Amino acid sequence: MPPPKKLDLIPEELRRWLAEELRDRGFSDIVSVTDALNDRIAAEGLEIRVGKSAVGDFSKALKDQREAFALADQLLSDLDIEREGELHRVLMQMIATSAVHMIDHVRKEDGHLEPKDLMSLGRMLKDLMASSGMREKLLSDERERVAREAREAQQAELADKLEQGVARGTINGDAARAAREIMGFG
Repeated sequence: MPPPKKLDLIPEELRRWLAEELRDRGFSDIVSVTDALNDRIAAEGLEIRVGKSAVGDFSKALKDQREAFALADQLLSDLDIEREGELHRVLMQMIATSAVHMIDHVRKEDGHLEPKDLMSLGRMLKDLMASSGMREKLLSDERERVAREAREAQQAELADKLEQGVARGTINGDAARAAREIMGFG
């Protein structure tokens, strides 16, 4: 078993500081960030010295993670959630069709399917189905949010109209309170 990475041995607050420092410096200036980290480690009284390559690897991982989140955010903001759900369904059908063709080909050729290939296919299908389920949940949640916001906007509009009616004197204040109570928006 390989020894733990030195960055895993430093306190969590120093790792957080390192991540923030790297982000602030645009994931560059690794040498001075490493020196600053080692100074902080020494100030904590720890007997660990972290190398530039470890900080560089950590910096690259953080940068890659930030780029992945930015890409995911961009994709989700660009893609309509319903369209994305449809894309998952089509992809699932394509994979299922490919699986059938692969199994059919194996039957015709030598009748043997490698367990590793079958396991990979099964894992891919399972992951895609789980992903599709999450997309459907997102779609459902989005529909609920839109409907709730529409209800709240309509209630606010009706409440405003009641207030305007009371202010103009076209509706009695008690009647307006009773109407709010009946409509369920207090």
